[in-house]
Amino acid sequence: QVLMEAWEKGVNPEGNSTNPTNWDFSNSFFFAGTVVTTIGYGNLSPSTVAGQIFCVFYALFGVPLNLAFLNQLGKGLNAHLLTLERWVQKPGRAQVQLAIFLTTGTLLFLVFPPLVFSYVEGWSYGEGFYFTFITLSTIGFGDYVVGTNPNKHYIPVYRSLTAIWIVFGLAWLALVFNVGADLMERYLQLKWHKSDLSLAEGATTKLEDEPEQPRIHIPS
Repeated sequence: QVLMEAWEKGVNPEGNSTNPTNWDFSNSFFFAGTVVTTIGYGNLSPSTVAGQIFCVFYALFGVPLNLAFLNQLGKGLNAHLLTLERWVQKPGRAQVQLAIFLTTGTLLFLVFPPLVFSYVEGWSYGEGFYFTFITLSTIGFGDYVVGTNPNKHYIPVYRSLTAIWIVFGLAWLALVFNVGADLMERYLQLKWHKSDLSLAEGATTKLEDEPEQPRIHIPS
């Protein structure tokens, strides 16, 4: 019964862990980051009524504040990229900078981090990449979470650095999703426009090809 209660409260009873609590500063910092970023792995959650009430009010203020921070961070990135929203209308340098932005961000947030997680956590590269994308996309299944293996000894700032990486990775991936959504929307609008033009041209051609029907004159 004690083991089950500990498991429900986020403590892993397997292995020999010297960590006296799962609510030390590093874990608490990581938990706070998963709350304001709406990832919510689910492996760690407040169990007392006071902690749950505080978590609700913390999320009410923390989530909008984090969204505002990510918005400002995204605007700062856009300023250095000659505004991502107009890169299609400005070929040349803007497209080159967009390619550099995508390549650099992919390396920093999607390629190199799985290598670190694979080394520290003992995962395969595929598992590390899976955790990276699921985290930065705020899906957060909770099947893979860093710093939870009781048989490993992590440095104190490991999870805190991971939380900081998550915040900046969210800003980058959000910009990528926005660019992708904008391109898809423009493609669909162009496709629908072409489809409407084809229907209009087809209707006009049909009217021109049809012979004029003879009119019957009925005397009064």
